Amino acid sequence: MGSICGIDCMNCELSSGCKGCDATGGRPFGAECMVALCCKKGEDELCRFKKKLLAAFNALDIPDMEEVTELNALKGSFANIEYSLPNGEVIKFWDDNKIYFGNQLQKKGSDRCYGIMADEKYLMVSEYSGYGEDAEIVVFKQWN
Repeated sequence: MGSICGIDCMNCELSSGCKGCDATGGRPFGAECMVALCCKKGEDELCRFKKKLLAAFNALDIPDMEEVTELNALKGSFANIEYSLPNGEVIKFWDDNKIYFGNQLQKKGSDRCYGIMADEKYLMVSEYSGYGEDAEIVVFKQWN
């Protein structure tokens, strides 16, 4: 298997369910990979995009959220938790097979966490406890 971004696919825990970026045109699980999209645009695009996204998350100025300094490539299924809407409907926002940028940050002075996730169009900050329990949407917006 070959990658577009330079990751060693053979050392990835997901390699058994993935054909690699080279064989799939940057869609390793059948959906887009944000890292591959950036890398296809040029050598510096990944760094530029991540800096722009970090700035967008930090500009939200959420008082008890620590500064966002790192973003990781995350398969949607790892972070795609369910949210209850006011009408009682339970939904998920992300594609389980797409690769996004995200991270988990500890909420200051709390045992709860913030989960951050984004793609080329939308960013989300959610707050939750444990393994995505009692999830609440803090921000979901178009950003780019």
